[in-house]
Amino acid sequence: MPDKLVLGLDIGGTSTRAVLAAPDGHRLGTGRAGGGNPTTHGAAALTELSAAVRDALADVDPGDVTGAVLGMAGYTKLDADAALRDAFHQAWGATGLRCEPQLVSDVLAAYAAGTPDPDGTVVVAGTGAIAARVRGHRLDHVADGHGWLLGDLGSGYWLGREAVRAALRDLDKERAPSPLAAGVLTELLGTAELAPRRRDTAAALVQAVVKAPPIALARLAPLVLGFYDADDPAAVDLVQRGAAHLADTVAMVREPGETSVLVRGGGLLTNDTPLAAELSAAIAVSWPDTVLRPAGDAAAAAAWLAALPSSPDPAALHSALLAPTGF
Repeated sequence: MPDKLVLGLDIGGTSTRAVLAAPDGHRLGTGRAGGGNPTTHGAAALTELSAAVRDALADVDPGDVTGAVLGMAGYTKLDADAALRDAFHQAWGATGLRCEPQLVSDVLAAYAAGTPDPDGTVVVAGTGAIAARVRGHRLDHVADGHGWLLGDLGSGYWLGREAVRAALRDLDKERAPSPLAAGVLTELLGTAELAPRRRDTAAALVQAVVKAPPIALARLAPLVLGFYDADDPAAVDLVQRGAAHLADTVAMVREPGETSVLVRGGGLLTNDTPLAAELSAAIAVSWPDTVLRPAGDAAAAAAWLAALPSSPDPAALHSALLAPTGF
């Protein structure tokens, strides 16, 4: 068995993925489990994190792992919660791993999932939205990521909220709902049929939103993108405004005309979506000579970060680890 094995984890709120790799980038094991982020789900989530690790280590001695990087949103919260921090380290030790885990932002992992370059920029849009400048494989300047109440402009949550607001405007103006508005009514109320008094429909729509967790509005994002593809003007306007917000956030961390790599991450930007296309067009205007790359497997990128200090050829290792797989 090769020595100096490395482990990478992508720890999210809904899923946790692990990749075990040899120094040459050969994958030796993978693991997958449910949401393992203890900063969002508490100590109970550590069961999922441990399950993903154990699956990845199924065929090796955990003592052979000499480095581990964990990409996780809000990881700095562990420093402020002694009980949670102790539970994390106890769960880590119980897996048999003896190496000290290095926790990094999921934003940095997303950047590394798109490029081996030490310097560049990353923009992420999923449920939330954030952008960051990276220097020497470390976050140097971060913008937005302020959460659904105060920020995350251009995110899935933002798209969902703006779609509901567009539907409410149609109701308030007593005009026929746009296709997007009708889709919102159907999704949240079960029907696009209006009550005799439009104000009653508006009130029902508001109640449907406030009864659910605010972040649940992000589930409307695919609806918005679908109506964009159907050329609904309301949806096209919304997606274009979302892309403009994301480009503005990028501009906070990136110099005009900069040519370094720019990685786009998060489900709304790594997939072939209208938001990704609109953002790419906006990026081309402000940074015409930049290289725009989609983020790949963040768990493999975390393993690459773990191997980076001792790798003689980081670019080749990155290519080996980040080659497309079914994982």
